Amino acid sequence: MVIKKRGLILGATAFVLTSVAVTGAGIRLSQTQAFFRESPKELVDEVWQIVNRQYVDATFNQVDWREVRREYLERSYGSKEEAYDAIKEMLEKLEDPYTRFMNPEEFNNLKVDTSGELTGVGIQLAQDEETKKLIVVSPIEGTPAFAAGILAKDIITKIDGQSTEGMDVNKAVSLIRGKPGTSVTLTIQRSDQETEYSLVRTNIQIHPVKAKVIDTEEGRIGYIRLTQFSGQASQEMKEAIQSLEEQDVVGYVLDLRSNPGGLLTSSVEIARMWYDDGRIVSTVDRLGESESHSANDTALTDKKLVILVDGGSASASEILAGALQDQERGVLVGTQTFGKGLVQSVRGLGDGSGLAVTIAKYLTPSGRDINKEGIAPDIVYEMTDEQRKALQLDREQIGTLADPQFVKAVEVLSEEIEGATHP
Repeated sequence: MVIKKRGLILGATAFVLTSVAVTGAGIRLSQTQAFFRESPKELVDEVWQIVNRQYVDATFNQVDWREVRREYLERSYGSKEEAYDAIKEMLEKLEDPYTRFMNPEEFNNLKVDTSGELTGVGIQLAQDEETKKLIVVSPIEGTPAFAAGILAKDIITKIDGQSTEGMDVNKAVSLIRGKPGTSVTLTIQRSDQETEYSLVRTNIQIHPVKAKVIDTEEGRIGYIRLTQFSGQASQEMKEAIQSLEEQDVVGYVLDLRSNPGGLLTSSVEIARMWYDDGRIVSTVDRLGESESHSANDTALTDKKLVILVDGGSASASEILAGALQDQERGVLVGTQTFGKGLVQSVRGLGDGSGLAVTIAKYLTPSGRDINKEGIAPDIVYEMTDEQRKALQLDREQIGTLADPQFVKAVEVLSEEIEGATHP
């Protein structure tokens, strides 16, 4: 019943949308559904068994996992809800916010393909492992959250006036999502200030790739902005590169800022468009390396490349950025990326609930662990909160002279092109 590799969640925990993109193979209900409905204790044990078989850390983060099983199976459960609470309590012992239980409603919110058509406010959330605070991984471009000026690393302290202290991501998602046209108020902490944002939920059409030609002193350059690694991202990226090549660009700026991630397959396919040979990413589980992906002689261009990244560049963005950096294919400009390099397997349980389990981590071609540390740019170039907010409030300025990091990327690209022309 495990969702196939195409369905592994690469984004940090959950999108605050009608549903989170899992994609790939559909979720199949267990044939023992009726049995689990009548025996909540068996559901508790099923979750324990899955974690026992699959969890990425064989020490279970120094937790005596067998003793945990004994403790929770000695209890009596009078209802599914009691079992659900026990399961969540049991998983909290791992201190891994990405290994999580979802009740049937929460799991149903997860089961949708990354079709690019979403409903909600457009925030991807994570829970800080140390402080347990709810943090914004990234607002998705073109969504109410993005337009309102919510930023990556913002802390959500209240949802419609309700404190988020001790609240997990699933609960936050259930409070924030809702029908299009309805409103939700988020209280955001940034530095030492709190601000309320009233957001109207809406249907969101997302095309992940935007591209244009920009004239510079060095010649025409291609600017490509990738906002998420959805199911159609690689095809749109291919079409963008091919179109820009036909327009005789001399180099590229690939913008991965505020890209929260998405599908592993998309990041691999897009990496293959930029270089012909060498590793892209490897997956390491509790037994060692379980899978690796490499380029396959299908690059669409070999022209100079600069990649823009920031604190909102997460997961699949970090896989792509790390591969391009390690293979010396491009120069990274911006700020440190988010640091989310764990793989979750998602599966349906017998009563319609679901479980996400961290089963592996990603390593860049040179063996760097993406998780927590993230990817450091080759050239650090910061923007102030005011500059970032100005770009979010007027998206047309992104990738223009009003975008300081973009201007820096063009400067670096021009130097790279000039250096290649006049060694």
